[in-house]
Amino acid sequence: MTDRVCVGAIAGAFGVRGEVRLKSFCAEAADIAAYGPLTTEDGGRSFDVTLTRPVASGFAARLTGVMTKEAADGLRGQRLFAPRGALPSLPDDEFYHADLLGLSARDTGGAELGKIAAVLNHGAGDILELRGPALKGSVLVPFTRAIVPTVDLAIGRVIIDPPEGLFD
Repeated sequence: MTDRVCVGAIAGAFGVRGEVRLKSFCAEAADIAAYGPLTTEDGGRSFDVTLTRPVASGFAARLTGVMTKEAADGLRGQRLFAPRGALPSLPDDEFYHADLLGLSARDTGGAELGKIAAVLNHGAGDILELRGPALKGSVLVPFTRAIVPTVDLAIGRVIIDPPEGLFD
């Protein structure tokens, strides 16, 4: 597990006075502003976040030190990270996406299927993207309790009971 978790991304400038369009990855989208200063992926910059209003696909927000449209545009694409300690603890059957990345995936018989390369969500629920030497490209697996009955972060693996034909 990492000591930081990605909680959002900057989609670009909003207006001409230094606000940014902020996309939140938090379960409660507005909570992104409550997790203390957020840092860029490289840790080089840190921002306090003040949400100013909801906008399509996120929020308009003010970031400390960002005063112009040009400065806001320069941050487009930056992912923002919060310290893990600032985030709420989760129930046993919920996971931060960052904790799933890199876990080994095995079938119910113990055979290696691959590793989790990404956790995707296109609106209908989470999907695990698996990659591995035995796979032809990526395999997308719905992240449901029926298909992924076991997630064991302590030993770094998930057990997958794939539907017929998923790995053919």
